[in-house]
Amino acid sequence: MGISSKNYWFKFIDTLPLIILFIISLNGSSVINIKFFSINIHYILVYYWVLRKPEILGYGVIFLSGVISDVVLGLPFGISSLSLLFVAGVAAYVRVVTVRITLINDWISFIPALLFANFVYFTSLYFSNYVVDYLYLLKNSIFTFIFYPVLWAIFSLITSSTK
Repeated sequence: MGISSKNYWFKFIDTLPLIILFIISLNGSSVINIKFFSINIHYILVYYWVLRKPEILGYGVIFLSGVISDVVLGLPFGISSLSLLFVAGVAAYVRVVTVRITLINDWISFIPALLFANFVYFTSLYFSNYVVDYLYLLKNSIFTFIFYPVLWAIFSLITSSTK
């Protein structure tokens, strides 16, 4: 019995979020800075895949990704991991209580995930005696929230191609 190329394609599509997560972590650029705004792709990636296909991104992988980001960015150990795990925790809760999958439900429930993650991130940095730029936090959160539907559509196309 042979393995078809279609099976390899499905395996690649299933590991694509994992590959993207570690590329983002190793690159140290989880935030896309474009002149006037910034978007935190790390949060969107973790939130969507834990919400829709939790078997692809486990909590250990998310924690390891955050640790790698901390090392690359020179932050205290575990700050990014903790904020990413808060995003994953909110996504897991929303997955349990959601009846129907819609963009509006996911988008609105992304707000508490952003708030908790940013609160944990910047509180941890504050107690570690790092300078915290609250205006940057606000702009990043707003544009990450606005950009979520774009990546939701892209990720939905990817998940629908594996069905």
